[in-house]
Formats: sequence, C-alpha cells, structure tokens
Amino acid sequence: MKKNKTALLALSLAAALFAGCSAGGAPQAASSGDGAPAAVTLKVGASPTPHAEILTEAAKELASQGITLDIVEFTDYVQPNLALDSGELDANFFQHGPYLDQFNADRGTKLVSVGTVHYEPLGLYAGKSASVKDLPDGASIAVPNDTTNEARALLLLQSEGLLTLKEGAGVNATQTDIAENPKGLKIQEIAPEQAARSLQDVDLAVINGNYAILGGLNIADALAQEAADSLAAETYANVLAVREGDEARPEIAALLKALQGDAVKTFIENSYAGAVVPKS
Repeated sequence: MKKNKTALLALSLAAALFAGCSAGGAPQAASSGDGAPAAVTLKVGASPTPHAEILTEAAKELASQGITLDIVEFTDYVQPNLALDSGELDANFFQHGPYLDQFNADRGTKLVSVGTVHYEPLGLYAGKSASVKDLPDGASIAVPNDTTNEARALLLLQSEGLLTLKEGAGVNATQTDIAENPKGLKIQEIAPEQAARSLQDVDLAVINGNYAILGGLNIADALAQEAADSLAAETYANVLAVREGDEARPEIAALLKALQGDAVKTFIENSYAGAVVPKS
C-alpha cells in the first residue's frame, strides 16, 4: 500500500508540472484570480522621435487595460525589423509600408502591417544654397539612400521643377528614371540618419521627418515639403508592424486602437508643428 501511495504521489507531481507548462516548456498565462486577464507587457521597437514619444502617449491608455509597453529605441532602419523577425520584439513602429515590403523582399522576412498611424512629410532643406531659385548649376542635393525614400525625394525634386522623371516612374523612381536634369544636379545618396548633419556639405538635402526633428530642423523652415494630398502622403504612412501570424493578438489590436485614437492624434497635432500628421 505504501508503494502505491508513493507512485500516486509521483504521478500527481508529474501531472502538476506538465499542467504548468505549454508545448516547448513555455509557461501558461497567469490569471488574476477574478477571471480577468493577467497583465501583459509588449516590447515594441521604435525610432526615438517621434515614434517612441507617440508610443509613450499611447501607453497611458493601455495601462488602464493591463498592458505595459516596453519601448526599445533604435537609431537606424534595419535593426528594428531584424529584432522583430528574431522574436526579440512583439512589434515595431518606425517605418512606412513600402519600406516594410522592400525589407521583406530583400531579407526574406515575414513582417506585416496591422495598420497606419501617421505620415511624416519629407522636407527639402537649405544647405550651402539658401533657396531653390538660386540653386547653381551642378549643385549637390542629398537624398535618402534607401530605395523607397529616394523615390519620394526624387518626386519632391520634380514637384519643385528641378528635374523631370520618366513617365510612370512614380513611387518606384530611381536616379536612372531621371529624364531631364537641366541644372546638372548631383544627386548624392546618404543614410537618412546622417542627412541633417550633412547639410553643410551639400547645397540642399531631402530629409525624413523624424530625422529632421532629431536634427533640430522645423518643417516650417523647409524650402519645400510633400503635399498632404500627394501620392507620397497616401503611400508612405507609418505603420505598426508585427510578425506574420501575430496580427490577431488582442494586445496588438489594443495597441493599434490606442495609436489611432483621439488622444494620440491630439498629442501629434500639438507636438510636432506639422512635421508629423496623424492619419484620419
């Protein structure tokens, strides 16, 4: 009888240990004890400005739902996607849809957008030249060196009459699509995060909204910017991205709802003086 009791005890302990783990050894979600879901922490990668700041605002609403944001800041456009793909992050918020699509194509990742949040117009800023009108022949213009943002920059330069692109080039334009360049402008590709610091070395620079803010630039001081009703504005809205298959996670849905909510829209409108525009 003693042996039978010992065996039953061992089986009970084994069953308890098994029940405490899911497949692969991951712990089961805890319960608050009153039927409510347990608190959840979401680890989200973001550019420091404006994305991390916007997430911090959204975190206020999420806290009341038991969701905590662990915001991890990145200063480039590659590492936050690699970190998301590897499982180090639950989501990221720093990029627009075309960049995400291009990254997936180039890297073989399977990251998806769950929704748009805001739009950051590119601005054309003065460097050694003070205006578009006085731009000399052979002037140098810095543009972002990633494919999607370079296309945006070329479209902006075209809208200012500085060059003409081949018909139909649109948001896929590259320097090979320049059909007319009457001033013989020298287009210099540069990492977006370096653009504001490089103004002294070029005549003009087309700079991404977030890096313009970090560089102490004001969109109101730009010589030109993408129009709110432009093709770029419709195409390049910034997105909340997750790994494919995580789109239906309730905490991700809650995060997107907060980012698209009135409180965050008001925060964006009051904080960035038109350099960041909430999507309606």
